[in-house]
Amino acid sequence: MRNWSTFKHRLSSRQGPRWGVASALAASVALLLTASGSSAPAATADRALGWRVKLGNGEVGSFAEVQETGAPRAIGIMISADALASLPSEPSDHHHCFDRNGDGITAHAAECAHSHEFVIPLPDAVNRRGDIPFKWVLLNWNAHGHVPPGVYDVPHFDVHFYMAPIADIFAIRDGTCGPEFVNCDDFAVAKTPVPAGLMHPDFSDVDAVVPAMGNHLIDLSGREFQGEPFTRSWIYGVYGGRVIFYEEMVALAFLRSRPDACSAIKSPPAVAVGGFYPTERCVRYDAGANAYVVSMEGFVYREAS
Repeated sequence: MRNWSTFKHRLSSRQGPRWGVASALAASVALLLTASGSSAPAATADRALGWRVKLGNGEVGSFAEVQETGAPRAIGIMISADALASLPSEPSDHHHCFDRNGDGITAHAAECAHSHEFVIPLPDAVNRRGDIPFKWVLLNWNAHGHVPPGVYDVPHFDVHFYMAPIADIFAIRDGTCGPEFVNCDDFAVAKTPVPAGLMHPDFSDVDAVVPAMGNHLIDLSGREFQGEPFTRSWIYGVYGGRVIFYEEMVALAFLRSRPDACSAIKSPPAVAVGGFYPTERCVRYDAGANAYVVSMEGFVYREAS
């Protein structure tokens, strides 16, 4: 497989904050306390709203739409127009810093993740169900994008829909291995191959292992790697030979165009855990809510293989 070093730069802004379990639980409580406010989009008869976090002068919240049959119609996040109009311009929120060169000093400019990160649990209507594997969202705002240059170096969001527990993800430690400075033992676990049939063949391991996230498998056949501008891209996250998240990356410029776009997901031939999985990924402007929606849709039930 092609290595991320092929691009001569590392994905420095794709690091996330490594919080301890206690900190993660405290963050969850804090998030719960934000779940009120007049600027929030209203719930509808078939749309359940989840937890919300402040972003700029607005907010981001999770939602789920469930059909009468019990099957999910859509799972995603809504970014308010106020948030999109007032995004932080600083490259980092200093959530995740590590003394990479071992000089005893942690330099914010060079040794902190160049990203703003938010944990957003999905609504109880889906995250408490055993037949829906997706439980929470890890949202990253990258004000200056990230490498490779000429591809992802534009302002954009990374929207990770996690299946693995929060505590397991935050236990992926910083260290000295790989381009993203991951604990060497954890790096080796992240590089464990996914069993045959459980990953779409277009997605490659490019050493994009990130602390408190996992290994990002990239579709190098994507349009952005063929000389076209990056608008949105689909990524799979793995760790320990398991798929742990589905991810939509979406450029700020594309969101601002108020799109109404859905694309088929390149789904793995099989899944290790039975449940409802999406077949489409969508990015839309919701005029009624005055919000920008990033969602997974077209859910079908898949038996475990």
